[in-house]
Amino acid sequence: MSCLDIYGTKLDSRMLIGSALYSSPRVMLESIVASGAQVVTLSLSRQNPGQMGGESFWNIIRSLDLHLLPNTAGCHSIKEAVSMAQMSRELFQTDWIKLELVGDDFNLQPDPIDLVKATEILLNDGFKVLPYCTDDLVIARHLVELGCKVIMPWGSPIGTGKGLLNPYALQAIRDRFPEVTMIIDSGIGVPSHAMQAMELGVDGILLNTAVAHAQHPQKMAQAFRGAIEAGRLAYEAGPMAEQYAASASTPTLDSPFWHQA
Repeated sequence: MSCLDIYGTKLDSRMLIGSALYSSPRVMLESIVASGAQVVTLSLSRQNPGQMGGESFWNIIRSLDLHLLPNTAGCHSIKEAVSMAQMSRELFQTDWIKLELVGDDFNLQPDPIDLVKATEILLNDGFKVLPYCTDDLVIARHLVELGCKVIMPWGSPIGTGKGLLNPYALQAIRDRFPEVTMIIDSGIGVPSHAMQAMELGVDGILLNTAVAHAQHPQKMAQAFRGAIEAGRLAYEAGPMAEQYAASASTPTLDSPFWHQA
């Protein structure tokens, strides 16, 4: 199975996992390990390892020895998002940033206009930007034209667990930009949602709520791991084409015929 490519970094796992919302640090650690993910997201607004309150959290994250993907969760303006990205780079020692910029608090939809503006600022400042966007093809085009090698469209609004509300739109982005790494971020609720997305040809899935809020997060992390791997294999194998009419799976031509005497 091919690798996930994030700005030239090749990863064996196509699952990215968040570090928020778990019932305890132990459950978070066990779930991340069970997922097999090589990238973990974290937010400066939620946990600051420079403060004593986040020290145990930070020690756990460091012990995992994974790639860190800071995000700008909760930011509502370009200035706020850029400032948080710059602080995250200094604190977490990475130029990767998952750019989140809330456009409306009703459904936490990313602001498409300010997202593009903030992306340009951060790219020019040397960041490797992974923008969290809607499933709008034109917004995706603007982000790609600015220089994004990775885009992260939603499946549905964050935390809803509704799965892929518009598979057509996601497929259009995939087909239009086959060279760009495409990771579905938000709205994935159960492993079958993740498998459906992977079968469309997306490159990876970022999960948090669906794992952290499961009755058994560690088992759910394993379930998603298997679903993502299966979905990718199915895509690479090339699924059969749908047909209007039924077609027998067992041929009758030249097959032996038995009868009772």
